[in-house]
Parts: sequence; C-alpha cells; structure tokens
Amino acid sequence: MKITVRGAEPGDAEALQRIFMDPRVYPNTLQLPHPSLEFWRKRLESHSDGRLLVALADGEVVGNCGIHTVANPRRAHAATIGIVVHGNWHGRGVGTALLVEAIDLADNWLHLLRLELTVFTDNEAAVKLYRKFGFAIEGTHVGQALRAGRFVDCYSMARFHPNPPLIQPIQTPTP
Repeated sequence: MKITVRGAEPGDAEALQRIFMDPRVYPNTLQLPHPSLEFWRKRLESHSDGRLLVALADGEVVGNCGIHTVANPRRAHAATIGIVVHGNWHGRGVGTALLVEAIDLADNWLHLLRLELTVFTDNEAAVKLYRKFGFAIEGTHVGQALRAGRFVDCYSMARFHPNPPLIQPIQTPTP
C-alpha cells in the first residue's frame, strides 16, 4: 500500500475528526475525546500555511502531522511537532511517511534547526519511531497529563538539523 503525504485541506476536517475520535488514538494525544467537526474546521482554517500534513492510503486520510512554531523571535529556529495515525494504520508506515515529509519541510523549507515533541513514556512504538529519525530524550515530565483518570509521564524529545544551513558570505571580486 502506497502512502502519500500532502498539506491538509478544509475538506479533511471529517477525516481528522474520525482519527481523533478513535479510542486507540486520543489517549496518546493531549486532545479530549469527542472533538467536534467545527473544531477541526476551524483548526484547518487557521493552519492553511502548509504546516499541517495528512497521510493518505487509497485516497483516505489515515494520519496527520503538524509543525507548530511560536511567535517569539528567540525561538524562531525551533518548532514542535505532533503526529497521529488512525488505529487501523498503526505499524504500517504512516508515521514514517509523515515524519519524512515533516523533517524535509523543517530542514529544507522552514529553516528550523530544532524539532521538539512530547510523547507518553509508555508509547513505545512512537518513541522507537522518533529515535529512528534522530530524536533524543531530553527529559521526563512527571505527571504531565491526565489520561483516563491517571496522571502519566511524558518524554521531552528533540532533534537537531544534522547539517544546519550556513549563511554564505558574499564573495566580492578582487581587483
């Protein structure tokens, strides 16, 4: 099965709502269960800059990845990412396809040096995937989030651009 990745579009709202309603998905996110369709419509409207990606299999949206920057100029080199994959598609290459595209976007088009994420410490498959792409655990947030009535820990992970682009000095011709 070929998985393709493209920028999210307004028509993807229902598919994203369906993914985030999957009981195998939302416990591993910081989202609440039962997101409204209106929530996803508004979110897609506010992310029309190509930093919200979707993965498709047979034309069906099966996952998404967002790259989120902050307005602080001192953090302009960094962004957080978040990935979700529909439960029916776990372990089938969707997360890999999304990360390949997100990292290409971050490294080659957005001039980002650092990608950051948080992941629940018990989400071993996700941690393994992130490590495969060069993310390292930088710390543990104890009791980071409430999940199903219990406080759970998250890892803070980050990846640095392996070959940061350098500013090339202007070559002035010698007389």
